[in-house]
Amino acid sequence: MRQNGPVFDFDEVLARSTRSAVHLEMRDSYAADNETGRYAEWKAGKRYDPNDRASWWRPWHSLISETVARGLVVRRARIVSEPVSQYIRFEYDGTFMNVAAGELVSWLPRRQASDLALPGNDFWVFDGGIVRFGHFSGDGEYLGEEWTEAPTIADLCSSAFEAVWQRATPHGEFKV
Repeated sequence: MRQNGPVFDFDEVLARSTRSAVHLEMRDSYAADNETGRYAEWKAGKRYDPNDRASWWRPWHSLISETVARGLVVRRARIVSEPVSQYIRFEYDGTFMNVAAGELVSWLPRRQASDLALPGNDFWVFDGGIVRFGHFSGDGEYLGEEWTEAPTIADLCSSAFEAVWQRATPHGEFKV
């Protein structure tokens, strides 16, 4: 995929952020055809024990934990179809890991988002000014990212995220 705007490093942008990092996910599957890795293990019945942190803690969780410890608020909202897909059940079952790292995670049924103006792709917004779009194929394969600092796009994504967040249900209260 060709990058049309500035190129940033995710970890560096997160490290430079001082207030917030928000992430909106809108797909019902991500690389769901991948028959190896954690999703395949989950489909085969493997579940992570929240009390056995060493078995599931990953570099991502360390990064988020360190980020939250320095005062950054990290929020993730997921818009999902209902009934949820098998992949979303997998994500839901593993969300305790994100929460343990310090992320705030909420869920919004897609039918409750019909009247919201949403960008066409999943995104991150850092400090309300830098946006990272994630691009995926129709079957959920990651195709690459695109970054922008365009104020109108950052404002659109920030307001879209806040509209979703306002309606969404916190992870601890959401049931699949």
